Amino acid sequence: MNFIICVILGFGIAMAGSITPSFLNLTVVKFSLRNGKKAAFYLIGGYATVLFFQANIGAYLSSILMENSEYITLLQKIGTGLLFLLSINFFRLHFSSKEKKVKEEIPKSKAYLHGIIMSSLNTIAIPFYFTTISLLIGLSYFEYSYLNGFYFSVGSTIGSFTLYSLYAIVAEKIEHKLTYIATKMDFILGCLTGFVGLGNLIYLLSQ
Repeated sequence: MNFIICVILGFGIAMAGSITPSFLNLTVVKFSLRNGKKAAFYLIGGYATVLFFQANIGAYLSSILMENSEYITLLQKIGTGLLFLLSINFFRLHFSSKEKKVKEEIPKSKAYLHGIIMSSLNTIAIPFYFTTISLLIGLSYFEYSYLNGFYFSVGSTIGSFTLYSLYAIVAEKIEHKLTYIATKMDFILGCLTGFVGLGNLIYLLSQ
């Protein structure tokens, strides 16, 4: 398969998967407002590092998990528990910190590590890539190989980094309009992760 096609497919799917509100892009907004655009870019770098491997794993497992759905269920159970823990932590941050947050510098390594941890907790990514790549394979738009999987992952990494960077840039430019949202960001993140976790739990219980 053509290198450019694989990269474009990865880029487009990553953009589509990252554009909707989630705890990842809202965390980018929070970092940009509280710690500056540079820290947000290092956070996004952490995201991109993990997303590269998640996309690669999703592509590799697309032909295996079709016949072994119990592994997907296991991933969903682990992910659901992590999402609830993450939600509790965001609510804790919201209710324990009532003072106005001011922008402050944060070490680059800390922002990058935070990005890696946050992206690793996003266990929805692998099932997302698995599902979309399986659909592409079924429609004969994608033929899996180690090289094609690598190219796809490169494209998805670039796509995710680009979109998250736009969130960081926009957040800084309209900071005065997002003051209220920024003060509620931890609460919003807690609601989002809790909602996704609850959705996963309901789905698992219905199986």
